[in-house]
Amino acid sequence: MTRSTPPDDESRMGPTRISTLVVAALAAAAVTWLLISSFYYSGLPPLPWLPVVTLAGLAVLEAYAAVNTRGRIDRRPGRDPVNPLMVARFVVLAKASALVGAIFAGAYAGLVGWLLVQSTRAAGADRPAAIAGLVASVALVAAALWLERSCRVPERPEDEQEPDDWESRPPRR
Repeated sequence: MTRSTPPDDESRMGPTRISTLVVAALAAAAVTWLLISSFYYSGLPPLPWLPVVTLAGLAVLEAYAAVNTRGRIDRRPGRDPVNPLMVARFVVLAKASALVGAIFAGAYAGLVGWLLVQSTRAAGADRPAAIAGLVASVALVAAALWLERSCRVPERPEDEQEPDDWESRPPRR
């Protein structure tokens, strides 16, 4: 009879790596720069503001969720207990938002870089929306990382810890 081994640490979900976000942003910046420079830019419509507003709104909502969730996990007075399934959903949302925000930040960075080099009237008109999009994307990444960190369970002092079920059982033979 074989004894089951605990799962490897590689199969467990860990915190979002900053290096992953940087690589995604750099790749998106390069692709955006190449796509913009290979197409005739003046034939494109003006840069819309709706994605900027959407990214900024998501950043605000995730920052609020981070503050609220941290307070509920810490069991601050006047706060309801936290639902573990909700925290798991927030972690998934935070991880996805951080990656999407990094991709958008890279795309907007590539676009801003290209627009700063161009001296056309259309490029000048698109600069404010592109810069605002870059700022909103970075804000989304920061809020998502904050939400992910807020969902961590705090360490309990050694005297408060209760033994896990498997620690309190005698070993099987």
